[in-house]
Amino acid sequence: MRATSTKKKHVTKKAAGKTTTTTARTSTTRATAPSGTTAPATTTPAPIFIPPPSSPPTTNAPTPPPNLASVRIKLMTVATGLDSPVALAWRKNDSTMYVAQQTGKVVAVQNGHVLATPTLSLSVSHGNEQGVLGIAFSPDGTKLYVDYTDPSGNTHVDEYQMQGTVAKASTRRQVLYQAQPYPNHNGGELIFGPDGLLYIGLGDGGSGGDPNNYAQNLGTWLGKILRINPNKSGSAAYSVPSTNPFVGHVGEKPEIWAYGLRNPWRFSFDRSLGDMWIGDVGQDLYEEIDWVHAGTAGANYGWSQREGLHSYKGAKPAGARDPVIERSHNDGYCAIIGGYVYRGNAIPKLRGAYLFGDDCRSNITGAVLTNGHITQQRDLGPTVDQLTSFGQDTADELYAVSRTGTVYRIAAS
Repeated sequence: MRATSTKKKHVTKKAAGKTTTTTARTSTTRATAPSGTTAPATTTPAPIFIPPPSSPPTTNAPTPPPNLASVRIKLMTVATGLDSPVALAWRKNDSTMYVAQQTGKVVAVQNGHVLATPTLSLSVSHGNEQGVLGIAFSPDGTKLYVDYTDPSGNTHVDEYQMQGTVAKASTRRQVLYQAQPYPNHNGGELIFGPDGLLYIGLGDGGSGGDPNNYAQNLGTWLGKILRINPNKSGSAAYSVPSTNPFVGHVGEKPEIWAYGLRNPWRFSFDRSLGDMWIGDVGQDLYEEIDWVHAGTAGANYGWSQREGLHSYKGAKPAGARDPVIERSHNDGYCAIIGGYVYRGNAIPKLRGAYLFGDDCRSNITGAVLTNGHITQQRDLGPTVDQLTSFGQDTADELYAVSRTGTVYRIAAS
């Protein structure tokens, strides 16, 4: 077993999930949603396949696949002066760009200008990986969902009704709550999938090396991606889809969709094929990008038994999936930033490529997946200092976010 590391290569990193700390915080579970500390299941279930409502093509190779050697891109500034931006979102039939600022506000940007009235202001904890971490709009655009850590450092996913560009504070409704044992590895991604359900990313609870083995424990939400219907259901804050893989399993949380993750800071769905891509931030040496075919439920990505393709605490769990991309800290990587498969029209030669980056290594990288394997990878040229996230608008065009306060649109060069 490798010893737990507390080193940090890039001290300015915030939400990408590389801080390791051993200062625990007393946590309590509220009645609205259990934090989940029951014993893990004794067996590792195999992933199951659930066809999504709209069946994607059975092949994951674009036709024809992009040739990354011929792709030239540039960055176009679309917003500046933001305060630690970490996530973007758009509403249906609306060109307004909404930006989550880690320091506590969600703001609206129209024609390059930040509107004077914030969309939402929250009281948050201000640790290195805390604050406002993710936002998403309901498919019809009427509701805003926000993932943040409260002043005590615990995770909330709240719902607000939208009125114009403002989330009405009086309509706040807590959908989900997770007590956090440590101040790092909070995840924070929120995204509605092609099935219209809300996917929520939670890290392994923090410290370093997953000391409580939460990521492999199906009795807790920590180290998981959850899948819920966030609409209120009777007296319950949300409902769990009956097709979730662990529904009805004693001692296992029914909200869990995928597990074995350290800190799935940013993940996304391919809007053409429905596949899920996950950027899972690594521990000592390796960063990873995970991929799974559309509709695959219950996938185990191996942490903390595995870090990337390598042993961390022991043997690879039975049925666990290997990453499709691994990056080493020895090559300048430190905190992987998952992106999106490009499906827009502005850069035809890029269509079908997956774009990702890293908080320490500022290059934007493209990768092509063919029949479940990466067949091309290339740095595409532009760099983003302190990259925190990517975004995808309603026209499938992509954006890159810098913690320094700038949002860029990725364009053809």
